Formats: sequence, C-alpha cells, structure tokens
Amino acid sequence: MDKTAPFQTFDDRSDAATCAPRLAALRAELARRGLDGFVVPHSDEYQSEYLPECNERLAWLTAFTGSAGGAVVLKDKAAVFADGRYTLQVRQQTDTKAFEPRDLVAEGPNAWLEANAARGAKIGFDPWVHSAASADALRASVERAGATLVPTDGNPIDAVWEGRPAAPSDKAIVHALNVAGESAEAKRTRIAEEIKKSGADAAIVSLADSICWLLNVRGADTPHTPFVLSSAILNGDGSVDWFVDARKSSPELAKHLGNAVRVRAPEEFNAALDALSGKTVVADPSWTSAAAFARLEKAGAKVRRGVDPCQLPKACKNPVEIEGARKAHVRDGAALTRFLAWMAREAPKGHLTEIEAAEALEGYRRQEGSLTDLSFDSISGAAPHAALPHYRVTTSSNRKIDKDEIYLIDSGGQYPDGTTDVTRTMIVGTPTPEMKDRFTRVLKGHIALATMVFPEGTSGAALDAFARKPLWDAGLDYDHGTGHGVGSYLSVHEGPQNISKRPIQQALMPGMICSNEPGYYKEGEYGIRIENLIVVSEAAPLPGGDPGRKFMRFETITLAPIDIDLIEPSMLTEAERDWLNAYHRRVYETLSPLVDDETRHWLSGVTRNV
Repeated sequence: MDKTAPFQTFDDRSDAATCAPRLAALRAELARRGLDGFVVPHSDEYQSEYLPECNERLAWLTAFTGSAGGAVVLKDKAAVFADGRYTLQVRQQTDTKAFEPRDLVAEGPNAWLEANAARGAKIGFDPWVHSAASADALRASVERAGATLVPTDGNPIDAVWEGRPAAPSDKAIVHALNVAGESAEAKRTRIAEEIKKSGADAAIVSLADSICWLLNVRGADTPHTPFVLSSAILNGDGSVDWFVDARKSSPELAKHLGNAVRVRAPEEFNAALDALSGKTVVADPSWTSAAAFARLEKAGAKVRRGVDPCQLPKACKNPVEIEGARKAHVRDGAALTRFLAWMAREAPKGHLTEIEAAEALEGYRRQEGSLTDLSFDSISGAAPHAALPHYRVTTSSNRKIDKDEIYLIDSGGQYPDGTTDVTRTMIVGTPTPEMKDRFTRVLKGHIALATMVFPEGTSGAALDAFARKPLWDAGLDYDHGTGHGVGSYLSVHEGPQNISKRPIQQALMPGMICSNEPGYYKEGEYGIRIENLIVVSEAAPLPGGDPGRKFMRFETITLAPIDIDLIEPSMLTEAERDWLNAYHRRVYETLSPLVDDETRHWLSGVTRNV
C-alpha cells in the first residue's frame, strides 16, 4: 500500500525553538522600516486556502501550521491566532513565551490590535496579501486604537527569511475539453459579454480557481488544489492578460490558450493595472488585494466593487463536469469501501492509530490509479477527537482507535474528472443507546436534505433547518455549516453557494455541487458526521403543482455504505427507511463489481435492508 507522510510540518526547520530568533529578526526589520508592528495573515496574494511553501509566512514565523490563522507582532508583545480546530495544535507548535495564543474567531487580529496597539503607532501590513475588504476592516480597527495602518513595500518577513523556498514552477497543464465540457474561448466570450453588459471595460480575476476554470488550465502550485497561481485581467473583448511565471508555460499550453490570451510576466501586473486608467474595472473586494485596488484608484481607473464574474458560472457545472463528478465518485467510493472493509477487520484488534487509518485510506485511493492528490488533509478522529469537527491528527495528538469507540474519517480526493469530499462515522464494537440515537438523528437530517424538493430561487440558508430539525427536536445542534460548494477538479471549498445558518442569499442553481454533512459532537466523548456530495438539478413537475413554477432537487453522487450498526431503526420513518435501503442497493450494485471478493462479501452485509 502506498504510504505518504502527510503529517509533517511544511518545513522541518520550523519549530518552537525557531520562534524567538525569527521574531527578533522581524522586529529588527520593522524598526529599520520605522514600523511599530506588523500583521501576518495566513494568506498570500492569491487568497488561496492552501499556500505554497514559499508563502507560508505565518508558519515560518510562529511554527503554527494550521490552515487558518494569523499573527500580530508589536514591539513588546506578539500574538498568534487560531480557531477551535487548532486550539491544542497551536500551543504544541509555537513558543507561547514569544507568541500568546488567542482565539481567531472570538477576537482575531483586528480586535486584538484595537486593544493593544499604542496611540500613534505605525502598524505595517503587506497590501498584496490582504484583500481590499480585509484591509478596510483592519484599518478601521487600527484607527480606533489611535494608530496608523501603513502599507509596506515588500513583505518584511521575506527580508529576514533565510533559505526561503523558491516559488513553485511546475508546468501548467491543459484541462481537456472532455472533462471541462466547455472551451476556454467560449467561457471567455460568455463572461466578457456579461462584463460589457454591466457597463465595465474589464474585470480583475484574482482567485486561482476562477482563473484555472476560465482558461481550462490546472497546475500543482498548492497542496490539495490543482492550481496555477497567477493573476488575470479579463477584457471586454474576451481577451485575457494572464500574469504567470513563464516557467509554467509549454508549447502545448500556448497552443491551447491561443492569441487571445496574452501570457505576461507577473512583474508586469502593476503596469497593466496602470494602463486601465480611465476604464471602468470590476474587482471583487473579498478576493482582490488591497494593493491592486490602490493601484487602480491611483491610476485613475473607475473601480466598481462587484463579485468575481467567474464565481457563479464556475459553480454551475455543465453536463460533462457533472458526469465526470459521478465517475470520480464511483472510483472514490470503491476505494473508500475497501478501506471501510479493512477497518472492520483491523480496528477491533486494537492496534490501529488515527494516522495509520488515514494513511491506509490514502493508499487505497492511490491504488485506484487516477488520484492526483487528496482534496484536503484527512480528518481522522477517534472518540474525543471525533468530537472536534475539523480535527487534524498530528504525530503528537495521534491516538489508538479503541473498542466500543466511534471513529470518524472525513476525506476526499482530487481526480482529473472530479473532486470528492465524504465523511463516514463507524463504531468499533458496540455503540451505546445514546450514540445510536444521535447517529440516527444526524441520518434523518441528512436524508431530509437529500430528498428536498424546493422552488427555484431558494437559498441554502432556507434549507439548513431541515437538516437540523431531528437534532433540534432533542435540544441538540451542531456549530458548523450543513453544506459548502465543491469544485470540478478545483477547490474542495467553493462559493458562492452555501447551506448553513449564515444568511447567504445565493440561490441553489442547477449544476451546483454541494456537501450534505449534518453532524453531532459530544465534547470529550465522540463525534458524528455523515457527508455526501449532492448536485442541484431541475425537478420533474409535481402532480397538481403550479405549472408556471420550477422546482429543484438534489442528486446524491457519493457512494459508500453508512454504518447501519449505529442506526436505531425504530426512529426512522418508512420514507427514511426506503431512502436508506435504496441508497444502499445503489451502493452495492455500483461498487461490488469494482472491489475484491472479501470486500464484496462485507459490502453485501453492511448494505442489507434496515
């Protein structure tokens, strides 16, 4: 079985012992620049969720390697910020004498600065790694403290980072038409028409997944997401100025892009922004850097704050992309089923650890042959660790999976024809009645969302409560969203759609892929989540329904057995039982020809009627 080592930090040279000298070096650089402080977000100029090693500035400085966080350095104090996923990890990794761990959600860098920045202080920030919206909020907090926010010329961390890794230079590849489903030329023309209709001359496209989707390219610049890191300007005539490292190009890529896509050096981006003087330019403040906004405004461009024009078209997958996602989920489901059968054999012996289980699942996925990467770091948690919704096992937190414990694995794969994300919860031994009650309530909520039929124009926020009601009926709830968008061989987290309590009004539209993942978490004891991916499609007319009104439905595309040993059958309605049995028949019929005899025999038993 292929084994990887996904549980190391990005840089073995970064640990708690490096924090104090690196902090001292940064403070010296800030003093040289006349600055009293500096803000370090977990982001770069491309606003990606996952960063290349050369842009992991937060990890280099603090040794904290979580996927979200930040730090603030002042002359006499410094803080590192992490959310609830990383409360333990941040204290294990960083030097808490150098950096005080603080809560990213409850407080965050902005509120901390407001309380701690001295009046008259000059607080530096790199305007390329903060979006315009985040910079606006940061500036407001700093000014309320009586201090001044100062954009830096270059990042001060880069000036003191000895041995900083080189920027990624792997070749970009063509995302072929047989998996993309629409040519790049057609996409450029279609989006450019919308830009012109809005009265604009061009749009800044900042997000890596938007650029990759628009140009039908993929890359290997970031972990877990097949991105080419770059910047782009989409012009009203459908042409694109693409600012990307020339080392990533190739004759095949040049032929694919054609003459309407001008490949330019990243260093030319500023001059291109200046050249938009007098033009009306759309830029998304949530994703476009503060530096780009400032450059456009200084050049005399008419900057219109609007949404990324590629976000919604990218989210609404075409039939080829949807079919690719279905096929990817079949292969992924076969790998996951082989893993679950292996777990059923090995976990009761009491020797498996969380890391060994996660590595085993990755090995099964790689044996399938078309996996290019995981779609995120697997969440592999047993007992109390399963109660942490976004737990990431490390070598220091790793524990054995014991008998009569719940084990949760949330994982996914990147395949050229689709991106997967699936969670399964299993019992190793015998569940308590409470575990079965909670699992069944989560399952009832999952089924409620999976079977929803809803009017055109309905948002995910309007559906969220249906997934929670069985838990609410018992005075229970969960604190994460019920669903997020998923890309097509792109990011596992994609907007603008969302299914959660957050009042996001984006309608769920045909072709959107979302997760369906209600859960329940008992702190210190166990956690439960059942996650499938679902596709929005137009529903057939309902008998007696209004013929002038369209309705939507979901198609479940994830295929893997749900642990029936955790179900209390008496709690299910006949309709819920019918859905589960039909789902399991589909799982068996689809996956049984793709697995070995031992797994097939196990699958037959665990997909029996409830």
